[in-house]
Amino acid sequence: MTAETILIVDDEPTNLFLLTSMLRPEFVVRAANSGESALRAAASAPLPDLVLLDVMMPGMDGYVVLSRLRENPATRDIPVIFLTALAEADDEERGLQRGAVDYITKPIKPAVVLARVRTQLEAKQARDWLKNQNATLEAEVERRMLENDRTQIVSIRALAHLAETRDPETGSHILRTQNYVRQLAIGLREHPRFAETMTDRYIDILTRSAPLHDIGKVGIPDYILLKPGKLTPEEWAIMQTHSQLGSDAIEQAERDIESPPEFLSVAKEIARWHHEKWDGSGYPDGLIGDTIPVAARLMALADVFDALISIRVYKPAMPYTDAHEIISAGRGKHFDPDVVDVFIESFVEFVAIAERYGETA
Repeated sequence: MTAETILIVDDEPTNLFLLTSMLRPEFVVRAANSGESALRAAASAPLPDLVLLDVMMPGMDGYVVLSRLRENPATRDIPVIFLTALAEADDEERGLQRGAVDYITKPIKPAVVLARVRTQLEAKQARDWLKNQNATLEAEVERRMLENDRTQIVSIRALAHLAETRDPETGSHILRTQNYVRQLAIGLREHPRFAETMTDRYIDILTRSAPLHDIGKVGIPDYILLKPGKLTPEEWAIMQTHSQLGSDAIEQAERDIESPPEFLSVAKEIARWHHEKWDGSGYPDGLIGDTIPVAARLMALADVFDALISIRVYKPAMPYTDAHEIISAGRGKHFDPDVVDVFIESFVEFVAIAERYGETA
């Protein structure tokens, strides 16, 4: 085992010699005869494990040296024992209040110094061990949280892609809408109506939840979901049930878990209400204005924009500019006016997202 390093700081050569002779058989000893040289030595590798610091020194005294050591991140955790001829109780209290771990009065008694030094070094070893254990534990917790986070994201994507397999023409729809929603949320972060809601955490949860917006389509019969022509009123009524089917499935998942993750609540809002309209003419509940959850309002615009610019069996892809006009015309009718404003401001980013996650088929 490597011997600990002790830095002795004293302006009296006699004291330096005495302390060095006393400690050298057991420890690696370094010496400094002023406050300035002590600070340089303390910050030089290898860092000392303990500092024996004289209080009364010309120029920079021990109190100032200790204060400087505590200000430097590299030396702030090195334990310091004051050595001083000041023997009053107030002097000792002052030293301990400044951050010294111990206070030894002169004249020096070798047995006392050795005992105090060993005690403080053992205490430092214990602190260092605990610090290393905590660092290891924190790293393991962070690793597991990251793993859980990735598992959650992959699971959401898998469920969303499962729903997409029922409707293969949608291709990269979930990736595009997810990124549209995030773009809108970021654009609303400083808006007075949304600033309190659009925290970084909420935007992360919202983005994570977005792919589940059409999960309820797994419950729609193929003859309706894959029909190439216009749906009959009866078929359209069945198609509209996908929003409630999705929210019901997510709600059941919430009930199955003792402490459901927060994203499920947002995913449920998106799944149920992303077809609601600002003027109350949407489905399934005919919600109006701000009674529509924020997450659903953002998904409503993202979903419609992507549907407009995408190829379907019953229509060709619409040019971006035409889709822009339709979304803009829906301001205050289909969509929250402020959400449309952000869409208009971010239109270049919307196009870039559409191009990046374009259909691969």
